[in-house]
Amino acid sequence: MLKINHLTKTFGNKRAVDDLTLHITPGEIYGFIGHNGAGKTTTIKSVCGILQFDSGEIFVDGKSVRADPLGCKRSLAYIPDNPDLYEFLSGIRYLNFIADVFGVPASVRQERIHKYAGIFDLTGDLAQPISAYSHGMKQKLAIISALIHEPRLMIMDEPFVGLDPVASHQLKKIMRDMCNAGGAIFFSTHVLEVAEKLCDKVAIIKNGKLVVSGTMEEVKGNSSLESVFLELEEQK
Repeated sequence: MLKINHLTKTFGNKRAVDDLTLHITPGEIYGFIGHNGAGKTTTIKSVCGILQFDSGEIFVDGKSVRADPLGCKRSLAYIPDNPDLYEFLSGIRYLNFIADVFGVPASVRQERIHKYAGIFDLTGDLAQPISAYSHGMKQKLAIISALIHEPRLMIMDEPFVGLDPVASHQLKKIMRDMCNAGGAIFFSTHVLEVAEKLCDKVAIIKNGKLVVSGTMEEVKGNSSLESVFLELEEQK
C-alpha cells in the first residue's frame, strides 16, 4: 500500500530524512515514532506530495508520488497535526467542498457525512462556522473530511492530539475497521502506550535515520515500547 524506498530530504545542510526505506502492506496499522525533529513530519509530507524530496522513490497503492501525484492523492487521506481549515466556511460547506474535490456523488457523501458526524458527535455543529470550533472539533471535522472519499491509505500526524477520550476510541475503531477492509494506516505519535496497543508494526526514526522497524513484538520483545524508545534515544 505504501513503499518508501531510500527517501532522502535535506534542508540546507541538514539531512532531515536520510535514506529511509519502509514498506506498509494492506491491513496494517503502522506507527511512526521519534523525538521532535527526528524526521517524522518531513517523511509524512513527502509521502503526501506536499514536500519535494531529493532522492528515493515513494509509491502509494502502486503509483509513484513523483510520476503520478494526483493518482496517489486520490488513494490517500492526510490529517496533519494542526489542521488548517477554511474557517470562514461552515462545517457542512467544508465537507461538501472536500467531497467536490474528490468527486464523491451527492447521495454517497450525504450518507458518509451523516455516519461520521454522528460517530464524532458533530452533527449539531455542522451549520456553525469553523471559526467557532474548538481545536478538538476542528480535529474531528478534519477526520470526517479525510474519510469522505474512502481512502485506501490514511496518513496521520499526531491524530489523537486534542481529541477527547470518546473521539479517540471512535478513531481507533475506524482505523481498525479500515484496515480489516484492506486499507492501511501510517501515523506518527508521541503517545507510546497508544502505539503499543493499536499498531501491528512500528518504526522508530532518529536524526532522520530509521533505527528499527518490524512487528510490535519484534521491536519491543519483552520490554515496553517506551523503554525500547528511551534506550535508543540514549544511544549516541
